[in-house]
Amino acid sequence: MKRSAIILAALALGTLVASCKKEAVPGPDVWATVNGKEILRSEVEKNYRVRVNPSAPTPSHEEVISLKLNILDELINSEIMLDRASKLNLVASDAEVEDKFAESKSPYTEEEFQKKLKETGFTVDDMKSDIRRELSIEKLLNREIVAKISITDQEISNYYNQNFSQFNVKETQYHIAQIVVTPHPDPNVYNRKNDKAASPAEAARKAAVLEQKLGAGGDFGELAMDYSEDPTASSGGDLGWIPQSGLDSGDPILKKAVLAMQPGEISHPIQPRAGGFIIFKLVAKEAAGKRELSDPQVQETVRSMLRSRKEQLLRAAYLTDARDDSHVTNYLARQIIESAGQLPADK
Repeated sequence: MKRSAIILAALALGTLVASCKKEAVPGPDVWATVNGKEILRSEVEKNYRVRVNPSAPTPSHEEVISLKLNILDELINSEIMLDRASKLNLVASDAEVEDKFAESKSPYTEEEFQKKLKETGFTVDDMKSDIRRELSIEKLLNREIVAKISITDQEISNYYNQNFSQFNVKETQYHIAQIVVTPHPDPNVYNRKNDKAASPAEAARKAAVLEQKLGAGGDFGELAMDYSEDPTASSGGDLGWIPQSGLDSGDPILKKAVLAMQPGEISHPIQPRAGGFIIFKLVAKEAAGKRELSDPQVQETVRSMLRSRKEQLLRAAYLTDARDDSHVTNYLARQIIESAGQLPADK
């Protein structure tokens, strides 16, 4: 009898625990949790509206849900990194946030700024929250990754010897980076700030602001990752080495601008035939001929490339490690699986 009572008590306790767990599931507006922090449907919807081009063809239900899943995953990753930054006391201060907010608001009149908020559904608090997140994650990655990267002379030598043919230049080549601003945003192209011009006037204003930031000493690669409306944004706008023949076959307006530049120089915003604006940086230029390892430019080119590769690898590994160390539940993904892709209904 005692044994039966114990078994019954255990079963009752198990039922109670299961019931508690079931009751603990959050409501339908919670699409994910990260270490107890909720990510709401409204956050995903706001970011979705910013990314979708209203003039583009209406996406299918599956395309909408897929994009929202991707956005939610990005928010999850950001929350994980922000949590780690908080634990390391690297959260951006109020003063840093206010300075960045003032900088982002400066290109607009108050009326234009309020209109932009209304169109996106964001509030000032939303913007400041995003700014704090971005600055904090940047601090975290600078301390945990960028500051720890070093490229040895041996690594440079090894790469040179393994890729010797790359340094035998057959024609003049130009190492170019770009920042692209388009008046008609591509929903399939993203930058770190999800910043896209929606009209020719906005494109012109954005290009002017970027020129001002670059003139004040802003880092070209960082600005490209934050604002460029081109797939190269993820690599800091880097187009790599382009031979003279490549320039000859392209837009004559762009060719003329590049040929007039000196290594290290940044162009004014250029209007190509296709529309919009492009800002170029001529990173380096190489005349035809063999390049020796002793050439400082060769060493710097290889060092920069190896550093970029290592940073991308470490960023990915760091995020994976941080994610493994976190407790994440993606309720949206669960709903989609359970409903065979039919839920949640679009808003």
